Amino acid sequence: MEPMIQVENLCKSFSTKNGTVEAARNISFSIEKGEIFGIIGLSGAGKSTLVRCLNLLERPTSGTVRVNGKNLTKLSEKELRKERQNIGMIFQHFNLLMQRTALDNVCFPMEIAGISKKEARKKALEYLKVVGLEEKALSYPSQLSGGQKQRVAIAGVMAMEPKCIVLDEPTAMLDPNGRKEVLEAVHQLNRQENVTVVLITHYMEEVIDADRVVVMDDGHVVMEGTPKEIFSQVETLKKYRLDVPQVTLLAHELKQSGVDIPDGILTTEELVNALCQ
Repeated sequence: MEPMIQVENLCKSFSTKNGTVEAARNISFSIEKGEIFGIIGLSGAGKSTLVRCLNLLERPTSGTVRVNGKNLTKLSEKELRKERQNIGMIFQHFNLLMQRTALDNVCFPMEIAGISKKEARKKALEYLKVVGLEEKALSYPSQLSGGQKQRVAIAGVMAMEPKCIVLDEPTAMLDPNGRKEVLEAVHQLNRQENVTVVLITHYMEEVIDADRVVVMDDGHVVMEGTPKEIFSQVETLKKYRLDVPQVTLLAHELKQSGVDIPDGILTTEELVNALCQ
């Protein structure tokens, strides 16, 4: 089966008055259909540049990006606009229209695309329900919490029925409760709609339930694997100045002190079970 996204030898550099900055260096990976794929790293590691290259908002300096088997770097602007509809983008800022209700905000991109008001309203209500905000359909953004605003933004993107959604630090401006709400909505969409999810974050806990994770540092992909494989390497992550989930760190310290427990513990439940055994 063709991967949803395939990145091969991608490089992206920018010219500045101080010289050339290499934001992405020889990056290769693939993302399977229906997968939750995490990209983690410190600020400045190259995560946002990479994600903007996935739908050619930034055109790579070299290398290729294939979506559903199509090489985006070879498409005309018209063809590229069409293919971009398959990749929904969610950023830190909610980008909601303050004078429109949650329902009208979700309808807005569909109206621009020429979908009838009746059909747009029907789909908007469906996706507000999926993200757990059906009862807030007639509320205005000023009446919503940060987490609720981000979930409205996600519903608006999903109503256009992309095959993949890319979330670039979607919880960076939210409190812990808002972060939890948004992540639950993303996982719900992945399960219900089988939508492929690419999640860019610097919060390590947010990728615990991902299928696979890559770690970026200084424009490079420096680690790749399942969350368990990545978080088993506590000392390597520290070398890249990255935190690990608190329960993983506690398990690592217990093991260092002689307690016989496995590497890569990600949840409190796993730690309790390991200690009981």
